[in-house]
Amino acid sequence: MSEGRILVVDDEPQIHRFLKPALIAAGYDPIEALTAAQAERLAATAAPDLMVLDLGLPDKDGKDVIRSLRGWSKLPIVVLSARDREAEKIAALDLGADDYVEKPFGIGELLARIRTALRRRDPGALAASRYEGDGLSIDFARRLVSRDGEPVHLTPKEYDLLTHMARHSGLVLTHRQLLGTVWGPAHVEDVHYLRVFIGQLRTKIERDPTQPQLIRTEPGVGYRFAE
Repeated sequence: MSEGRILVVDDEPQIHRFLKPALIAAGYDPIEALTAAQAERLAATAAPDLMVLDLGLPDKDGKDVIRSLRGWSKLPIVVLSARDREAEKIAALDLGADDYVEKPFGIGELLARIRTALRRRDPGALAASRYEGDGLSIDFARRLVSRDGEPVHLTPKEYDLLTHMARHSGLVLTHRQLLGTVWGPAHVEDVHYLRVFIGQLRTKIERDPTQPQLIRTEPGVGYRFAE
């Protein structure tokens, strides 16, 4: 039984030759597109479960593909691109990509990002009643947080920030996404404010706040909460 159909969008045939056997070995059903036009058509007609998308396509920028798809689809999108500028990552994620992997890449990392993005597609994942990881426990229904069995006291905003990240564990969340969700659209540029709250949270939930394992920094982009 297939683990899901993966639409790989890249204009480099060698990428498809490399990814196809790896995806098949991992239990996926890969389909391929070489252009943005093919990608948008297959996204609408081939019922993929996830798209792996290069940004440098011959007929349209990959970010425009994300923008177009997000107008009608919640299809998980993992960007796979040689563009390593922070601005490109942020733009792709803010437009609605679920994750970003740089070329050159390891197939193990890409498969891990695919698994994480597919789990987020499952409505049950977002509705989970608890988070458990590295001694941290979050009871979403009762709004209780503990560390190694000891209660952790959070302010309302600290709790909202923590639970939003925990519900999207494993995925990159940009500064703008976090600020817009927790504080509202008027605060999407207040990155310094977010850093203060992240620091406060790390002090309360990390074993060693100077070497955080739960709230990982994605430099210049945002944060990724541990799976």
